[in-house]
Amino acid sequence: MVRVETDGRVHTIAFDRPDAKNALTADAATELVDALEAAEEADARAIVLTGDGDAFCAGGDIEAMAARDETPSEAHDRVRETLSEVIETLLTLPLPVIAKVNGDAVGAGTNVAAACDFVYATEDARFGEVFGNVGLIPDSGGTVLLPALVGLRTAKELTMTGRLFDATDAAEMDLINRAVPTADLDSEVADLLRALDRKPTETLGLTKRGLHENIGRPFRDALEREAYLQVLAYGSDAHETGVEAFRNGERPDFE
Repeated sequence: MVRVETDGRVHTIAFDRPDAKNALTADAATELVDALEAAEEADARAIVLTGDGDAFCAGGDIEAMAARDETPSEAHDRVRETLSEVIETLLTLPLPVIAKVNGDAVGAGTNVAAACDFVYATEDARFGEVFGNVGLIPDSGGTVLLPALVGLRTAKELTMTGRLFDATDAAEMDLINRAVPTADLDSEVADLLRALDRKPTETLGLTKRGLHENIGRPFRDALEREAYLQVLAYGSDAHETGVEAFRNGERPDFE
């Protein structure tokens, strides 16, 4: 239900249910987590997450919802071990993840994209927190990520009305980085990958960790965490390589 392709140290993971607009099932969520973790183990420098066909991800699979017969405890475990696990993995993976949103990303699709480090989308891609349409609250990190990205007031509007909005609106509210013409999506993502490739992956991972771990921390605790992570960076090969290259007037070659 997800397909993985590698190009050097860039791993592209695609939702692979185009006939269902890449609707997300529990099995697909588990496969996505496995693919993300496998990319880290394979020493990938970056991950691109996209969808096959004309959609990124149409959210949860309604047919799977209709077929469920589970206790509240079983429902909790399913959500925590699938959808929540996807978001936690995306947020903690120590390398950059780029969402290449090639079409609609609604419901869980909106929130999976939001959990990525960068989001580039075609201008006509639609987003929406449509959970209320089927009597659910936002999951897949929606109650955590949206207020941090777009602010509490906008998060309430999006989740309580469930309105659809296009990528241009999503960029204006800082939900995504950029809305681009469809013909330019691949080249825009390729440009970003080249920029990231010039930076040390270990340092990018520590930067990501610091930004995520310090959301909502009291400032003294946040500064302590920042100092701790900087000590890790000081001891890295990347720091030594960067300092030596700077002293020699050269461009650093980070592995």
